[in-house]
Amino acid sequence: MAAVGNDESDHTVTHLVDPNNLSGDRILADLRARRRPRLFVISGPSGVGKDEVIKHLRTIYPDVHLAVTATTRPRRPGEIDGVHYIFLDPDTFAARLAEGEFLESARVYGHMYGVPKGPIRDALARGQDVIVKVDVQGAASIRKIAPKATFIFLAPESMSQLLRQLQARKCDDPEVLMSRFLAAERELHHAYEFEYVVFNEFERIEKAVNQICAIIEAEHSRIEQPKIVI
Repeated sequence: MAAVGNDESDHTVTHLVDPNNLSGDRILADLRARRRPRLFVISGPSGVGKDEVIKHLRTIYPDVHLAVTATTRPRRPGEIDGVHYIFLDPDTFAARLAEGEFLESARVYGHMYGVPKGPIRDALARGQDVIVKVDVQGAASIRKIAPKATFIFLAPESMSQLLRQLQARKCDDPEVLMSRFLAAERELHHAYEFEYVVFNEFERIEKAVNQICAIIEAEHSRIEQPKIVI
């Protein structure tokens, strides 16, 4: 009788198990053994509220590893280094990029962004789910490396509401603001590349968060859960 295990080779063997030759408890053990840590990629246009959604998810899933993106852009009021972003000077970022330390990287609005690989690999090895927040470019890069990840597109309620949210930041000059707004419309075309879309409606963030939680639980209920390799 095939053994049930958690490593990749054992998981492949479970596909060969004939449930008719197993007791009920062995079937349940096999089903439990299929659960694997998942990589959830949350993306969407600038200003859609990704940071606020992540903040809520951090409370609901305290054991999930939330990947922190490194960036060369200046810190905004209220942002904490190592929590909201890892703030690096351009030379340090370039050195780490040359060493291949980032899962994905991109220049956005004149600043570099990148998601460090190491903490994600360590979290998955510990059996933790990982949530990564990236822009649309970053999601496309991660999809090439980890196609078995779960990709969620966070969409605005409307373009007019998105513009109001960008204006509410009061930290971008008008030229940068309009650049972000025009880029957001282009990024919406990429929503069809994602498995899920969640609308972040004005003053109804709990609804968006609950929908993402439902996606997370549904992904963990799948029979087939391939190993995420970074």
